[in-house]
Formats: sequence, structure tokens, C-alpha cells
Amino acid sequence: MSADAAKATLAGGGDGEAAEEVRLRLVEVLLTAEVYNRNPDLDLNDLPPHAREVFGVQGASGAKRPVGVSEAMIRKALEISDAARLLEKSPFVGYEEFGQRLRITALPEAARWFARKGGAALAASNPALARHFERDGSLEGVTYADALRRNPKYEETKAYLDHRISALLAEDEQMRTALELCIVSAPEEVHKRIDELVLTPDQADAIEKVKTALAHLPFLRAHDIAEVGKFLFVGPPGTGKTSLALAMSHVLGMPIVEVRLSMITSQFLGETSKNIDRVFEFAERLAPAILFIDEFDFVAKSRGAVDDHGAMKRMVNALLKNIDRVSLIRSRVVLIGATNHPRLLDEAAWRRFDEVIEFVLPDRGMRLEILGKLTAGLETSVNLETLADETGGFSGADLRMIVKEGVLSALVEDRTTVLQSDIEKGVNLVLKRNAIKDRSWV
Repeated sequence: MSADAAKATLAGGGDGEAAEEVRLRLVEVLLTAEVYNRNPDLDLNDLPPHAREVFGVQGASGAKRPVGVSEAMIRKALEISDAARLLEKSPFVGYEEFGQRLRITALPEAARWFARKGGAALAASNPALARHFERDGSLEGVTYADALRRNPKYEETKAYLDHRISALLAEDEQMRTALELCIVSAPEEVHKRIDELVLTPDQADAIEKVKTALAHLPFLRAHDIAEVGKFLFVGPPGTGKTSLALAMSHVLGMPIVEVRLSMITSQFLGETSKNIDRVFEFAERLAPAILFIDEFDFVAKSRGAVDDHGAMKRMVNALLKNIDRVSLIRSRVVLIGATNHPRLLDEAAWRRFDEVIEFVLPDRGMRLEILGKLTAGLETSVNLETLADETGGFSGADLRMIVKEGVLSALVEDRTTVLQSDIEKGVNLVLKRNAIKDRSWV
């Protein structure tokens, strides 16, 4: 369960069933603290996000034992203002006036109460508790391995990323300039998921290669196989280049550093090359990380003007030099360049990437699969087979817009069921947009 979801569930109090639910959640947090303190081999990945927040460890590299649970942290993290009162009749909970701290005084009794009150669902997503209950066998079906798989890894959270970045800035103030030139996102901040996308075999294979390389880094280093994990994504707009780069953040459990080359060009001579150096250095020091360079064709455009502008030549040389240096095997950086204009790229740029991945407009089968994912969970009478037939030449982004417009059209008429007429409005909108895009105004 996410921290936000926990807050929504835990907020409140009072009497009756709602209060019992809040008590159960409070005891979960107290039990988690007790189990964590008693088992030094557990780490932050064994704590669910809301427990990390209550314990005040979400911005640290580790949780020093013993972790404590105070009313103030419960109030701040879980938005419960009367935790002590809600638990005052629980014989296994102690309360210290000094510091207003709550703690479990009898672990076996607390665990039995938790299990009896329906705590299985909570333990199933709480690795620390799942391991405790798996060992004592009091909650059937709850396993540590399953809970660990469900629980967001601490290294993939925004809190951990913020901690890492703060440490980098403390070591080197120059990194602040690099941070201003890019967008850095933790995996938990990225909304794109790999199961939302429809991939070609080449795209799926590229991800598997990176996963395999990461699992065998010592072997690859020992055999000096370093040219792995540099991808050039090529294809027209709307075909999923950026979406796949973002989704790879989740698959690989790495933060993603997004940069557009056109945005780091400086009006001051020499600064552009320094900016490129800083961005690459930032990604390497943040590693493991994904460095995603959009508008990569900007390099080729610049190379056409190198005779006219020495600063541009230095910028191109700086970029190519940094691409040569960065490596998944040596520095744990996955490099992804993306371009809509592959013909503009010269041979020097192409050679820097060990794999070129093509993104094409979806064929009929892919369109049908994309539409199925986009409409999953919607109540609709639309014939997707027919719609897939009628949308030849449409990109994935176009199909997403069609469904979005269809949903909005239904909501305007106070409906949640999407009709064929709603979807037709979306199709017409995309056709109109594409016609305007292709129009010449000269």
C-alpha cells in the first residue's frame, strides 16, 4: 500500500467499524516497528512506504535501530490526531508520556490480535510482518517473498532519490548546474508502466538485454565487454519512444535523467560543452541511472554548421566524447538517445550506439492491442476490431487521443458509457489535427 493510500484509509477515528479499521492500521505500524527492531537483518526494503514515513527514515540511507513511533509522526504521516486514545484499551500497547511514544509491549499477544482482526491483507504487502507471520504460521497464505515483491523498493522512491541528490550537491556545488539542465525522476514518480505499452519484439529484446547485462556485470567486466546499454530510439512522433524510456525506469529500478540537447545550448561560448559534460557527470555520479537524451538529431543539425560556429563544433565533440565514455558495464548508466529524424544523423553519431531500435506506426494487430489496453476498465459499446481497421496510419498517441476524446464526449453528456459516436468524434479530431499539421502556410 502506498503512503497516500494509507493516509486516506487511516484518516478519521471515532467509534464503530471505522475506528476498528484505524486501530488495525495503527497496530500494523507498531508491530512493524517491533519486528524491525528485533531483526537486524531486515532493511528499508522490508518496510512499507507508510511505515518508512512514520519512522522518519524516508530521507535517509538506512534506518538506525531502534525505530520509534510517536504521536507526532503518526499525526504528520497518517493524519491521525488521537492514536493514543484509540489504542488506550489495547493491553499489548504501551504509551510513554515523555516523547508521546507508542510501542508494542507484548509481541505474541499483539500479533494474535492483529491476525484475528483481519490483518492478513495488510501483512501480505508488508515484508517485515509477512516474514514474522510466515515463520509462526498464524496467517495462512502470507509469504515474505510475495510481500517483498509487492512492496515498492526504497531505492526507487522519490525520498531516496532526493537523499542521493542532496548528497551529490553537498559534495560538489557544480552538480546544481547539471540538475537545472535536466528533469530527474525516481521510478515511483514515473507514471508509465511497461504493461501499458505494446512493444515490438526488438523493443522487448532490448529491455531483456539490459536486464541480463545488469545481472552479469562482474562477468562482462572481467571479459571487457563494455559496449552494452546504449540505445538509439528512432521513429516518428507518437510511436512511444519517450514512453518506453520512462517505463524502463520501472523495469530496471533506476531513476531517469531526461535532457533535451536544444535546452542545454548556451548563448555564451564554451558553456554548451561544459553543460554537456556536467549532465553526463551527473548521471554517472547518480548511477545506476538512465540518461535519456531527446531531440538527438540536434547534434546532426549542429554539425552542418560547424564551419560557421566553432562553439557548435566543440559541443558536438563534447557530446560524442561523453557518449564514448559512459557505459552500463563500467558506470551503470543506460544511455538512450531519441530522434524523429534519423536521416539527419551523421555516421559519427550512429556509431556511438550499440543498438538502434525502430519505432514504427502500429500495424492493425498492434492498434487492436493498444486500443484494448486504452479501453480496459471502460464501459463501452465500441467495436474495437472495426476501429482498428479504420485507423491505419494512426500512431499510438493518436489512438490515446481518440479514446480520451471519446471519454470526455460521454462525460459532457453525463454518461460513463462510451459510445461509437463518442469515438467517432475522437477520430475526426485526430484527422483534423493531422490535416492542419501537414498544411503548408507558405
